[in-house]
Amino acid sequence: MPVAESIPNRPPDRLAMTLWDFSWYVRTGPGEPFEDLDAAVAKAADLGYNAVRICAMPFLLFRSGLDTSALRLEPLGGPHAEYGSRVRWYDVREPAVIDARAHLLALARAADRHGVAIIASSWEYQQSPAFAADPAWYEALHAVDPEDRLTVLGEAQADLVDFLAEHGLAHVIACVEPHNEVQIGHLTAGLPGAEDAVVELQGRLEAGIAAFQARHPQVRCAPNYGGVPVGSLRGLPRNATALAFHPYVYGVLDDLIEEFGLRRPPARFPQERADAAILRPDAPRIADWTLPPEHAWKLKASIMQPSEIYVHDWCDPEGFDRWLYNGYGAHRIAMANRLRDWIDAAADHAKRLGVPFYFGEGWVGYTPRDGRFEEGPVGAAICRDAIAHSVRVGAWGTIVCSNAAPQHPMWADEALQRECNAAFLKGAA
Repeated sequence: MPVAESIPNRPPDRLAMTLWDFSWYVRTGPGEPFEDLDAAVAKAADLGYNAVRICAMPFLLFRSGLDTSALRLEPLGGPHAEYGSRVRWYDVREPAVIDARAHLLALARAADRHGVAIIASSWEYQQSPAFAADPAWYEALHAVDPEDRLTVLGEAQADLVDFLAEHGLAHVIACVEPHNEVQIGHLTAGLPGAEDAVVELQGRLEAGIAAFQARHPQVRCAPNYGGVPVGSLRGLPRNATALAFHPYVYGVLDDLIEEFGLRRPPARFPQERADAAILRPDAPRIADWTLPPEHAWKLKASIMQPSEIYVHDWCDPEGFDRWLYNGYGAHRIAMANRLRDWIDAAADHAKRLGVPFYFGEGWVGYTPRDGRFEEGPVGAAICRDAIAHSVRVGAWGTIVCSNAAPQHPMWADEALQRECNAAFLKGAA
């Protein structure tokens, strides 16, 4: 397909990224952090970032067949807006209606004005459609045969680059990803399950990357993985032109998740133990904290477990943090070693394939919105260590922390963000 813009393959030499995921369009209502896109991009640039990583909603815009000129978005709970309202990434407060293609153009224009590159990914088989006011987007995604989903996403990303090129903006794209965390979510549907999903997804991913590269060989295309899958790196696509990993080290957070069953069915939730240790006194019973049946599709569209939503909504943030601090000492060395080893393994396999690599998310893990473990002294030290490791191994890009973005309280810690971004960009020069 001919395009109006010749797209030079000249993204920044190093990407200091802030993670805007799907928030940049679902958090656009009055008073929300992305109500003014230009101001948000300008602030990111002021804090030392030169890249934003987003769900560019490529399937919705270019392959769903849906009219997106008046896309209706709302909190996860819909009219039951309190559900998910204290869950990090899910705490949408205000409904909004956007022209989705115009919104993408607005972000690209703002990025171009402020010298910020875009990493275009998709969260569509994980979370994005859960914030739509109706299930049409979710249903269109799941109507695609699982074997074809990554190929369709590759074509959709090529469509997106064409669309931006028609408006003279394709040069803002530093890299595309077929999808976020490919081995975690609905892209694994239909796999035999005999081996790790990273290995079994290899053929599907290679087909998706090939579909994109056939149209835009000059734009890097990176498979994106949750964690660093050290036991199955043989499954990395052989035609990848970049690699993206998310080194969440968890450690003591894993202990909390296991202790309170955050990723187990609600029927197995230890209510009394949680009441005593981490929940607010006014927390309802977990069986009472549900969405009505007509909104059950929203939980299917999101891969988050109801028990985790319940705890994040109803925890005492200080109690949650205190539990982590009390157990951190026993995990400190192991967490530091995992961070180093995973970053080293990612770098080693990128060198084996001869491609650049970046860390699009990290470092501790998924904590409640009002928790401050990752923003506090322990978490800040881990951020600094991760930046130093990213410099040491020659990463193309990295983040300060997944929580360093406008939709999270950590955005207010300007000093840490300026320090880490400067350390990465200066150290990697």
